[in-house]
Amino acid sequence: MHRPRPTLESVARRAGVSRATVSRVVNGSTKVAEESREAVLDAIQELGYIPNQAARSLVTQRTDSFALVLPEEPGRVFSDDRFFPGVVRGVSQELESADKQLVLMMARSPASRDRIERFALARHVDGVMVASMHGPDPLPAALARMGIPVVCNERVLSPASPPYVGVDNAAGAALAVEHLVRSGRTRIATVAGPQDMVAGIDRLSGYRTALSAARLEAYVGFGDFTQESGAVAMRELLDREPRLDGVFVASDLMAIGVLRALRQTGRRVPDDVAVVGFDDIEPARYTEPPLTTVRQPIGGIGRRLARQLLRLTGGETIEPALVLPTELVIRESA
Repeated sequence: MHRPRPTLESVARRAGVSRATVSRVVNGSTKVAEESREAVLDAIQELGYIPNQAARSLVTQRTDSFALVLPEEPGRVFSDDRFFPGVVRGVSQELESADKQLVLMMARSPASRDRIERFALARHVDGVMVASMHGPDPLPAALARMGIPVVCNERVLSPASPPYVGVDNAAGAALAVEHLVRSGRTRIATVAGPQDMVAGIDRLSGYRTALSAARLEAYVGFGDFTQESGAVAMRELLDREPRLDGVFVASDLMAIGVLRALRQTGRRVPDDVAVVGFDDIEPARYTEPPLTTVRQPIGGIGRRLARQLLRLTGGETIEPALVLPTELVIRESA
């Protein structure tokens, strides 16, 4: 026999309180005596009452949903670049533990950015996280001007940066170069990342700083954080300076391409050329040889990103910049 769906009235009767008291408990009001609150919560559990989310949102002006915006092509987000799945997983875990919903959105064109702005302005989400920005991305500032809580996964390349959670890319790059210098390498190149992204800019800066401290010449090539671009850049660097004996690569994916290019040109790793990557993605453990790399806490970035936004939407004051440390993971490639 079909049982009728529990209502506010049935919860109120079971708890021995008014309908208004049940409504206040469901909508998170603090203006309820603790004894009454416990009675209502017990009745909700006993009856299996499920609050009407739409009605609750009207009362609280909250949706309990948060958007994670990725200004990347879908093919890159869902490729073998483990950064994006790692961040999404971390955000999802943190929101799930807080009983919140995740909305994943792509923003790769002006039209898609406009759509996201309209979506957020209509208050379909309580706040927005923006990850992997390129250049002085206008989206975070536009959202902030609308009064929408926003946190980014790296600083914005513009004068007014919203709060962000990032890693110390420059210090990580310096760790890599210093390790190569200590191992006796004197002609150390870098395959740098895109210079319209904070990770690309800061990792190149860290390379230059450490190389300058060692009084060594810089050899710089550029890639786009893909395997193929790493291979192409490495071949170009070898054409310019065949005697290179070390290379810091600004991402592990590019480093996998670098290893392939070195193998194809007859260089032994690490005997002829030592290689250090950045990110410590899982495939780095299984390259030939296994890749020395700089570990950044990818899942931790996602969790902290969500945690900061939850604090912000909860009315707390948060740090304008939360920068997580990196560490060197030494394997056989260097």
